[in-house]
Amino acid sequence: MTFAQQDGPNATPESITREPLHSRRIDFCGFRRSDGLFEIEGQLTDRKSHDFTPPSSTRTVPAHDPIHDMGVRVVFDFDMVVRQVSTFIHAYPYRECPGGGESLQALVGLRIGAGWSNEVRKRLPPGETCTHLRELMLTLATAALQAVNSLRAPLQLDATDASGKPLKVDSCYAYGASRELVLQRWPAFHQPSRMKK
Repeated sequence: MTFAQQDGPNATPESITREPLHSRRIDFCGFRRSDGLFEIEGQLTDRKSHDFTPPSSTRTVPAHDPIHDMGVRVVFDFDMVVRQVSTFIHAYPYRECPGGGESLQALVGLRIGAGWSNEVRKRLPPGETCTHLRELMLTLATAALQAVNSLRAPLQLDATDASGKPLKVDSCYAYGASRELVLQRWPAFHQPSRMKK
């Protein structure tokens, strides 16, 4: 990964070198199934550039070997309701870790959407859940929504709240009430920018 040279107070002087310490990869893939359901798979891997002995462990993980390699598969329907959850834990630092995915069954029946993060935190207590699988589940919702976005977009554009305001207005930067998209599609809900210039 490369970054363009920056100017200003956040620029990194050319005289400063960087030593790699840790690499985390999080990957999500979405699928449409032949039975009409959808799947989202998430995987997290952690590696270090040096040999690493986890705290309270006697096992040393060699440099560049995965310390964590684990993931989730969530099956959901068109209404974004979770039907099934499965997990895998291939690499882990402690012998107790493989049991950390069992609590994710508490998410079956939950709808992916508004309030997802709060429900995940409530249903997956830290002491009963692998921290990294829980972290994957917190961010999985946006990947799942992106996976089916093209199929659900017409419904989403027409959805309104109780007052008739389109739900898309102010749902993100591009759909901010002061943006061109809102002016074009919902002129009655367009508002000039209130940001100071």
